[in-house]
Amino acid sequence: MEPGYFYSIPVIFWEFLWVTLFSLTIGLSQKRVHNNGDEHRLFGTDRTFTFIGILGYILIISEPDSKILFIMGAVILSLLFSIFYFFKIKQYSDYGLTSILIAMLTYSLPLVLVTQPIWMYLLSVVLILIFSESKETFLGFSNKFDRYEFVTLAKFIIIAGVILPILPKEPIVSYLIISPYKIWLAVVVISSISYISYLLRKFIFKDAGMVLTGILGGIYSSTATTIVLARKSKENEAASPQLIAGILLALTMMYARILALVYIFNVSLFPSFLIPIAILIFVSAATAISMIVYNRKKDNKEIISIDTNKNPLEFKVSLIFTFIYVAFTFINHFTIEKYGQSGLNILAAIVGVADIDPFLLNLFQGKYQIDIHSILVASMIAIVSNNLLKMVYAISLFNKKYWGSLITGFLIITLTNVFLIFFL
Repeated sequence: MEPGYFYSIPVIFWEFLWVTLFSLTIGLSQKRVHNNGDEHRLFGTDRTFTFIGILGYILIISEPDSKILFIMGAVILSLLFSIFYFFKIKQYSDYGLTSILIAMLTYSLPLVLVTQPIWMYLLSVVLILIFSESKETFLGFSNKFDRYEFVTLAKFIIIAGVILPILPKEPIVSYLIISPYKIWLAVVVISSISYISYLLRKFIFKDAGMVLTGILGGIYSSTATTIVLARKSKENEAASPQLIAGILLALTMMYARILALVYIFNVSLFPSFLIPIAILIFVSAATAISMIVYNRKKDNKEIISIDTNKNPLEFKVSLIFTFIYVAFTFINHFTIEKYGQSGLNILAAIVGVADIDPFLLNLFQGKYQIDIHSILVASMIAIVSNNLLKMVYAISLFNKKYWGSLITGFLIITLTNVFLIFFL
């Protein structure tokens, strides 16, 4: 056999082979799905699907320009399917359309093969096979949705897909490079992170234990997670070591979240932030793991989770975030203009007692007359201040018997943070 022999085989042969093979595969899949006594839902066997796919391909290549024959074939098939569907309803009171839709897709796939890249054809086949075989999975998944889930999804689409694209990208004022688009982009990113965390906690890790609750909750809000887990220590003293680990892991995820925000909003800052934040992620995770290992004999399997019914996409919350973000745009500018780096550092320490996201995102996006090192220092100061606030919350709510371990964990992370500020 000469080299390159397969390259000399006409493309039309390979296309015909693929259409035949994958149409048969779809037919076999349908036959397997309906082999439990409901064969009346099918209008034919696996061979029928194969013939449908072959028919579609032959009609396309017979008249590739106008595709009139292919359209006529689609009309005739639609008529046959309509007759089949009518008698299926009349005889069995079965209104299912899935097999008919899959048959029409099988007929249409050759058109995709001829007119689109091969990956599009293969992806279509794969998705048809996956969705047709996953009926029970989707039924079980859909049962987890309440009526508010789709409202929440609609809100996310409005926030990210409707409002964001129509906002102007021109700066609000001449002396600040900040626009309505950038402001709302911050809202979209924070909302996306919160929404992903919400979906993970509600649908995938609904019965998460304390440690996993700390990780998932930290993605959403490390402060809220700290308060929730700290309160649980008085209800279940034996679980306190794992609760401390969960709180420290929430701090770990806060650092990871900040690093992700830096990369998203100002990649030029990322190299400067990477090493110190990576160190803090390692130290906080190692501290949390040491708490788990040290107290492994006291393991408690009680499930503790954050309220998964809380809607993370309230427009009121988004508007408040937007207002605070805009406020920090002007506050940061005038603080830097009048007081320089020292004024910004004091401001960072003050805002740490509240939500630091608007302050940090504003620093990452803004074009202030300060260098990257100054932005890094101010960010780290705000984080230290915020962690001290979390420690106060945790101590005030946690079981007194475990204050020592709790304070030790916070101090290790906080002192590492302070050390990095002085030696950055």
